[in-house]
Amino acid sequence: MNAIDQLISYNKTTGLLQSVAGRNAWDQETMMPSKSGNSRAMEMGALEEVIHDRKKNPIVKKLLEEAEPKTPFQKRAYTLIKRAFDRAEAIPSKLASDLAATTSLAQMAWQKARQNNDFSEFSPHLKKVIDLKREEASLLSPTGNLYDGLINDYEFGMTKKETSSIFEEMKPRLLDLRQRISEAKLSKPVLEGDFNTEKQLKLAHEIAETFFYDFDRGRIDIVAHPFCSGGGDDVRITTRVDNKDPFNCLFSTIHEVGHACYEQNVSSDFLHSPLGSGVSLGIHESQSRIFENQIGRSRQFTRWLFKKMKSYFGEFGIRDEEEFYRLVNKVETGFIRTEADEIHYNLHIMLRFELEVEVIGKNLEVPDLPEAWNAKFKEYFDRDVEKASDGILQDVHWSIGAFGYFPTYTLGNLNAGCLFQKMQKDIPGLADGFEKGDVSLATTWLTENIHQHGSLYEPADLIKKATGKAFTPEPFLNYLDEKFSDIYDV
Repeated sequence: MNAIDQLISYNKTTGLLQSVAGRNAWDQETMMPSKSGNSRAMEMGALEEVIHDRKKNPIVKKLLEEAEPKTPFQKRAYTLIKRAFDRAEAIPSKLASDLAATTSLAQMAWQKARQNNDFSEFSPHLKKVIDLKREEASLLSPTGNLYDGLINDYEFGMTKKETSSIFEEMKPRLLDLRQRISEAKLSKPVLEGDFNTEKQLKLAHEIAETFFYDFDRGRIDIVAHPFCSGGGDDVRITTRVDNKDPFNCLFSTIHEVGHACYEQNVSSDFLHSPLGSGVSLGIHESQSRIFENQIGRSRQFTRWLFKKMKSYFGEFGIRDEEEFYRLVNKVETGFIRTEADEIHYNLHIMLRFELEVEVIGKNLEVPDLPEAWNAKFKEYFDRDVEKASDGILQDVHWSIGAFGYFPTYTLGNLNAGCLFQKMQKDIPGLADGFEKGDVSLATTWLTENIHQHGSLYEPADLIKKATGKAFTPEPFLNYLDEKFSDIYDV
């Protein structure tokens, strides 16, 4: 083999080891015995050390120097391998191993602290994670700003400054729309009844199949914080169940299926290559949000879902399809990000982003985080946080060291706005089939324009290729205005 083929082949083994590490992390969340945590942390640390050493191995450096990529696939694979090499070379193997082991233990500590509503149980672990992430950020930042080195891991090329600018552009319109809705006199539908766990999971399974999730290459499990794991021929999703609120399960499932279908529909030509997965979290999140919101919470799809809910659970206090649509899209101030409506959701992200910038920048320390969180929540939502599980302990991300991750959720919303606007123009009557539970026109368009390309293009280039325009917040903000002005008659 020539140098470029050797480079891609070597990288394939590294990628397969990363898949094994990912499966270990999935197992830790879903099936691992309760007393296996310390052993799992050591396993994760050992695996990460091997993976990290492979990424920066002198063999890779030599092949990068000798390689002469010619095809678009080879050129893109070279770029991504070089990017991973440069990152790995900047990070000592011990730091990579320490982060993997520390975050494994921290995640388990977070789960226990969340159950007990006791931040003090998690605080020492979080301090260790943040200390390590600050060290990592100092080695990765291309600009000298620590936060840039972290967000760049999830959305290549993105900076704190650009993220702040986007959020400042969005905030006035979000707050204005929220204010107008709060003044509306529309009554709020209330869900009634007890929703059997097994029936919820059965309906979730049916919904996943409706969105073309392939269960021959995946599965659904129950966890505290839903996620999607894996790629290619093994893409697993998780959901959660609340017997008083089936939407927790159903819309979490739709959301994670959006991530999973992206991974399952990447071109088979890219399997086990650097191009074989979604290109960024901002693009990934756009898929889950389109599935969940523009499709799953549309007036047409909720008509189908209303009938399904009645067939599974009988009467549940909602008179008709229109009232159900309003229920699914109700706007109200709540503590939990994952349960937030489409307007408040982005305010949740802004809160977390601002705290991350402060704590990574050493302007805020771990013991002060709960008070800072509660103060910002009061500022954004005008409510007092009464328990840690509704505030500082609600998200898993910081326990696993995912600082810089939160902004990609809003970037995903904005990408979704751009993509859905173009999809509607390309497909007249797009939503007509949703009422019958047929979302194939939408999912086919997304597969052709986003999924199949994997990591072939940079995120901004992919959006421009799919829509014909550069990324902008405008389509998403217009979508929110149109949808919620109609629902609330404001």
